[in-house]
Amino acid sequence: MVRTPLTPEERDRGERLGRLLREARGDRSMADVAAAAGVSAETLRKIETGRAPTPAFFTVAALAEALGLSMDELVVRCALVPV
Repeated sequence: MVRTPLTPEERDRGERLGRLLREARGDRSMADVAAAAGVSAETLRKIETGRAPTPAFFTVAALAEALGLSMDELVVRCALVPV
């Protein structure tokens, strides 16, 4: 199955998500947050660095919960186009 290439907007949104998760993680280790969310540290690393710009919904939901973020906040902050 061939995957449709991501648009620049989708890549930008993925980078915003990664930055937001990185900021929310603060001093916590990537391994600790990933374990709390039930995902691998490599998955979190890929999301934070923008290498996985379209992670699965349940992955994002689990990370948001582990970091104390609301899904509403994630949607609003990731959908914004920076000025």
